[in-house]
This record gives sequence, structure tokens and C-alpha cells, in this order.
Amino acid sequence: MTHPVYLVDDDAAVRHALGLLLSTVGIQVTGFADPQAFLARLPALSPGCLILDIRMPVVSGLKLQERLAEQGIDWPTIVISGHGDIEACRRAFRNGAVDFLSKPIDEQDLIDAIQKAQDALDRMLGRRAERAEALALLAALTPRETEVLDRIAAGFTTRQIAEGLGLSPRTVESHRAAIGAKIGTTSQAEMTRLWLEGRAAP
Repeated sequence: MTHPVYLVDDDAAVRHALGLLLSTVGIQVTGFADPQAFLARLPALSPGCLILDIRMPVVSGLKLQERLAEQGIDWPTIVISGHGDIEACRRAFRNGAVDFLSKPIDEQDLIDAIQKAQDALDRMLGRRAERAEALALLAALTPRETEVLDRIAAGFTTRQIAEGLGLSPRTVESHRAAIGAKIGTTSQAEMTRLWLEGRAAP
């Protein structure tokens, strides 16, 4: 497991016990006594997996989930609770939780949930890296090349692109070759995939 794990729980005994438990299987956990402490450190933290207690004074785990979502922070979250609150469970999943565990927490259930969260974070960071690469490649195109690529991605033929832009087919083919050189592919399918990646939601 390569990503940090952050535990936010106002119960010091729980923080200590879970931290000790997870350290025995090589998972290092950074604990926070309350959401305010976590939020204060947030700008300096690397993306990681969150374990949030659902019932904390002042700011609950669910409210912290919502605040993070408002800031565009969608790190995978495991919600833990000492109460069998079905509505809270529903809210946690609506807010994007990957798992909901009841105290006392089963060791293997927690490890499995963390692995699930780590896998989800891998996928999320992978998508963001792909989008960043696509945006960097697309940014190298001229405005005219971007217009041509827009139409390639829409499935237009060279002749249709030429007619739509008032260009000769030879000029369109020249632009297409330049696009291929800049983004590293002449495949229409790959050009379309890159175009879609660049326009995907952050």
C-alpha cells in the first residue's frame, strides 16, 4: 500500500489502537484528534485514504466528507461508527465512501477496506495523470489544428473538414500530419481518445 492513510477520530484510544494494529501489517497511519486539525494540515498533505469517525463533536465525519467534497477533495474514505446508523451509512456512501465499518472494527475488514481505498486512489490519480498528459499535448496545437482535431474526433472525413473550414483537402491532411507529430499518433481512434481525455471532468 503506497498511499498515506489518515485517521480522524476524537477518541485517542481508538487512534492508538488502530494505528498500532495497522503498523503490524506495514500500514503507517497519521492520526488527527478532530476534523479541524485535519483541515489545518490538509494543504500540506499528499493524496491519501481517509478513515473518519462518523460521530465527533463540532464537526462530524459526514460533515467533514461534505466539506472536502466542496473543496474538490475526493480521496477515498472509510467511515467508522460505534452506532448502527443506517441513514448515516447511506449518507456516507452518497458522499463517496468506499466502505462503512462498525466498531469494534474487525482487523481483516479494515485492511480489506484500506486496500479497496488504495486501489480507488490509484485509479483516480491515474486518470488525473492521463488527463494532465492529454492537456499538455493538446496545448501544443495551433488554433487551426485544434479546429481540425475537433472535427476528426467528431468523425468528419477530410473532405467534410475541408468544406467546413474553407480549406483544401491537402491543407487538412497537412494539419492532420502536424497534429499526429505533436501528439504522437496518426490513428483517428487514438486522436479521439486523447481529445475526449482532454475534455473529461477534472
